[in-house]
Amino acid sequence: MAIEYDLDIATQSSASEVAAWLAEIGRESGVFDESITGERLTDKGAFGYTRPGTCVSVIQQRPPQPWDPIVTSLGFTPTVGVGFRMGKEADTSDQQDDMIRLVEPLLDRVEGDAVLHYQFEVVWLLRRNGELTLNERDDLWRPQRLALMTRPYRRESHTLDMD
Repeated sequence: MAIEYDLDIATQSSASEVAAWLAEIGRESGVFDESITGERLTDKGAFGYTRPGTCVSVIQQRPPQPWDPIVTSLGFTPTVGVGFRMGKEADTSDQQDDMIRLVEPLLDRVEGDAVLHYQFEVVWLLRRNGELTLNERDDLWRPQRLALMTRPYRRESHTLDMD
């Protein structure tokens, strides 16, 4: 079974803009090689891969169902989604570190509410009304991951109600 994470963002920016910023961040940080472009991240079937093998894609979200847990639990409607599917051949923890290396600077460039979650089960981070909260679990936010965070945050756990 694939391990997947999603960054759902309520923003005025388009998926193409988000993908271009994400590709630039990835190339500058060394997470992506030079072949990864915004177009590749939004191209269905092409995807972008990080050096350890995480598949990354960016999509324009369709209007959610009224029962969508992000809408009902967090109170915002995502317009752009970034998907991270962990590669099977590399250490998951290293890939999660790279995911944070991509997401943290992306939040500087993309305005709006955002949530990074594991299959609606575990909320890793939430930015709502400009305030960033990180899950309280120390196994998710180890010291080396916390060190990647450059903006102010507080620790608070959130849940997505699936009922």
